[in-house]
Formats: sequence, C-alpha cells, structure tokens
Amino acid sequence: MENVKKLDEGSKTNNLIKIIKGSIISILISMVLLLILSIILTFTNVSENIIPTSVITIAALSILIGSILSTMNIHKNGLLNGAIVGGIYIIFIYLLSSIAITGFTFNIKTVIMLVASILAGVIGGIIGVNIHK
Repeated sequence: MENVKKLDEGSKTNNLIKIIKGSIISILISMVLLLILSIILTFTNVSENIIPTSVITIAALSILIGSILSTMNIHKNGLLNGAIVGGIYIIFIYLLSSIAITGFTFNIKTVIMLVASILAGVIGGIIGVNIHK
C-alpha cells in the first residue's frame, strides 16, 4: 500500500513539472511571436489597431501549444491540466504587467484575455491527452 502512495506522489510531482514546463514553453513562444509582431509593426505600414487582437491570438496560440506539449505525456485530466497551464501563463503575464506598467487596470480586455487563456489551455489539454505517441 505504501508503494502505491509513493508512485502516486511521484506521478503528481512529475505531472506538475510537465505543467510548469508547458507554461514556460507558452511564455517563450509568446515572447518570440510578440517580437515578430513588433518587428512587423516597426518596419511596415501595418496599423497598430491590430495589437489587442494580435496579443490575445498570440497568447491563446502559445497556451494551446504549451498545454498540448505538457499533457501529451500525462494521458489524463487534460481539461484540468491544460487549464492550469493557461492559468499559470496568465497569472505570470499579469504579474509582470502590473509590475512593468504604471496604472495597470483590470478591464474587459483583461477578462477576454483571461477567458481566452483558460479556454486555450483546456482545448490544448484535451488535444494533448488524446495524442498517442
């Protein structure tokens, strides 16, 4: 019975590590895509009006990829694990934003970003647990 508890605790720790790695992957993908977006905005005549939509799309795509990668080897609870990846991502982004930006506020765009992040994580988690290597 004690061996079962040790295995269960080991798998929980392993799953947590995978979820954190998925969140880090999501953040890194976002950084690369946001850098590309900033280069496009700097060197072309593309309107800055696309920034809010682009940021939400980049975040959702990054979380989708990160949650797929993190849940591929977990094989269960994709909904929950993917949502956690999205939650970690969005908490990190908003903590960073509140530190870096004076006058950071919680508004409708924040709610949309939060919902998109969790939803992308859930979808990615579902996809990830259903991918068989």
